Amino acid sequence: MEEKEMQPRENKMGVLPVNRLLVTMSVPIMLSMLVQALYNVVDSVFVSRVSEDALNAVSLAFPVQNLMIAVATGTGVGINALLSRSLGEKRFERANLTASNGVFLGICSAAAFAVLGALFSRTFFTVQTDVAEIVEGGAAYIQVCTVCSFGLFISISIERLLQATGKTIYSMLMQMTGAITNIIFDPIFIFVFDMGVVGAAWATVLGQVTGACLGIYFNARKNTEISLRFKGFRPDGTIIRRIYSVGVPSIIMASIGSVMTFGLNRILIGFTTTATAVFGVYFKLQSFVFMPVFGLNNGMVPIVAYNFGARKPERMIKTVKLAVCYATGIMVLGVAIFQLLPGVLLSLFDASDYMLEIGVPALRIICLSFLFAGFGIVSSSFFQALGHGVLSLVISLVRQLIVLLPAAWLLSLSGQLGLVWWAFPIAEIFSVTLSVIFLIYACRKEVKPMLA
Repeated sequence: MEEKEMQPRENKMGVLPVNRLLVTMSVPIMLSMLVQALYNVVDSVFVSRVSEDALNAVSLAFPVQNLMIAVATGTGVGINALLSRSLGEKRFERANLTASNGVFLGICSAAAFAVLGALFSRTFFTVQTDVAEIVEGGAAYIQVCTVCSFGLFISISIERLLQATGKTIYSMLMQMTGAITNIIFDPIFIFVFDMGVVGAAWATVLGQVTGACLGIYFNARKNTEISLRFKGFRPDGTIIRRIYSVGVPSIIMASIGSVMTFGLNRILIGFTTTATAVFGVYFKLQSFVFMPVFGLNNGMVPIVAYNFGARKPERMIKTVKLAVCYATGIMVLGVAIFQLLPGVLLSLFDASDYMLEIGVPALRIICLSFLFAGFGIVSSSFFQALGHGVLSLVISLVRQLIVLLPAAWLLSLSGQLGLVWWAFPIAEIFSVTLSVIFLIYACRKEVKPMLA
């Protein structure tokens, strides 16, 4: 039986001015995610200096990496939402159980990917291409990333515990430390030790493990609102079900990106392997735009979830409105950069004349989807914070599978590669329309009764 104990003072998520709270919660996460985006780009920049085949290998490996991140962050969303809501309801024992079970789920996920990576890494590449250099380099790269994925899963689990209790400055420090470690060791492993693509994988793993170790220290020493207890630990089925009731839709939603990337790579490689390299470069570059928005969302979710549990609807509404404004501003800036400097961005990856010929119009077309994406991303996170993860899942299904891939395939039938890129803005328009409909539904069901 859970007890509702008296808390000495109200958590800051229930009392601080909303704008100040959202900024102080989100900015450290946004900065850490920008650094995360930087080391993803630096990874590819160094690899592109090896060869275009090496860049293609990393690009084709992206769906597997994205799938691991999807499982880790999706589980983290469930941990974050349940933990924040428990704190808002003053259920501190449930909060502690959520933290312990969340880390346990991260360890289990790492073990599952280690087995899959050891057995099927090469198969994953042979079904996409028969270019030996891409298959060999890509299989070795993804095998290291999966077999040694424990650093990724533990760091993200611990990071969500820090975020849920408002300790975002420590979350920022652990991510930045991991990212800087990766950036330092990338050129050392790739060029000094002459390890090529595999060196990039080992630098990534080293960065993840460093971040995880620092996160464990911060959580043990600085996070006084929750207590991780593993002595006599047993998995709690009820807590795990509650985590995954929000987490599974989030995992599926993020995993859809892997399916979309895999499918689009298959469409693009029918034109030329350079098109898949352009698509891979785009995904690295767009992370500079999307990562700050995801950081904003990670700061928003615990605020909304806490105030939902504390029955403070006005704070929830104001938080979402501010988040939409900030996200849209970031996206508009991203469109401006992609429209004005596409050649400069591609040149960072040692782009050939042919790659520039394909890539410049591609970046200018795809970035138009940013104008709609900010609203959709914030809306999806709002649904997750309220426990309506299925609504977010439906939006992602529509955007990335039901609309984007079929649209890309149909446009590819024209034989013109340039038309395929228009699938992105088309899909985003469908997504934002559906987001508005679901937002009206969620507000009527959850927020309006509290206001009444």
